[in-house]
Amino acid sequence: MTSASQKQSEGNRGALLGFAAYLIWGVFPLYFKALEPAGAWEVLCHRIIWTMVFCLIALAAKRRLGYLRELLANPQQLGAITIAAVLIAINWAVYIQAVVSGHTVEAALGYFLNPLVTVALGVLVLREKLRVMQSVAVAIGIVACVYLAIDYGHPPWISVVLALSFAGYGLMKKRIGGSMDALESLGAESTVLTPIAVVVLIVITARGDTTFTTHGAGHAVLLLTAGIVTAVPLLLFAAAARRVPLVTIGLLQFVTPVLQLLCGVLLLGEHLDFARWVGFGIVWVALALLTFDSLRAAGRSRRLARAATSAAI
Repeated sequence: MTSASQKQSEGNRGALLGFAAYLIWGVFPLYFKALEPAGAWEVLCHRIIWTMVFCLIALAAKRRLGYLRELLANPQQLGAITIAAVLIAINWAVYIQAVVSGHTVEAALGYFLNPLVTVALGVLVLREKLRVMQSVAVAIGIVACVYLAIDYGHPPWISVVLALSFAGYGLMKKRIGGSMDALESLGAESTVLTPIAVVVLIVITARGDTTFTTHGAGHAVLLLTAGIVTAVPLLLFAAAARRVPLVTIGLLQFVTPVLQLLCGVLLLGEHLDFARWVGFGIVWVALALLTFDSLRAAGRSRRLARAATSAAI
């Protein structure tokens, strides 16, 4: 197999892995609905605890648990991991609560808004400069939020918090950099959160609100699988990100909110009236502009790289 065909094969494999990751994330509403009558806090605690268990077992099998000692010896990195952990915990808590309370559609909107918020954070925090079309896309996204706030009678808080927390999480992951792989990072984040999750779970149990031991073996097994359900798509995504361009990942990420929207409307019986469809439509216009700009920028970069290679030869 030639180098070009190997590269294409790896790229195709990466695209499939990425699609699988976003597909799993997209059907999460069905998983969290299946966990009823467990409340959002109980589900969140089990998700954190069993994710930690899964990651530590996997890392122990690879003999890579030593990285935790290195992390404890590096206060700056530990602080960044802690902030990332808090942000993803907020994201998980709000998302789970949205699904179990019948607001899956609003949660889907949050993940449609996420790319726009990520671009905005790049400007505000990293002092990045926006291209013209990126600026227009962010402006249209703001218009969409204002329109939906007027329609709802209040800002779409679920969407906004999900978009901000996940974009902030991505920003912290960027600052952490490549010092840890996906499994190590998730293991560290869940380990930081586990003591809090255990305390909350003890309180829930003491109040008699736990469902883990009171709703049958099937329900308990579903809660136990929360760690696998959390870790597997993240590992698939990490494997995909190594094999495909960022633009491909950017296009694939829309699979998740589309599936969440479909789950909410078609399978979970949530209603989306015409005014809300208009709001979603405005967001989609912004995303279309952002995607077009990313594709154009990627094409320009490839042309420049080819030109530089030709000049060097």
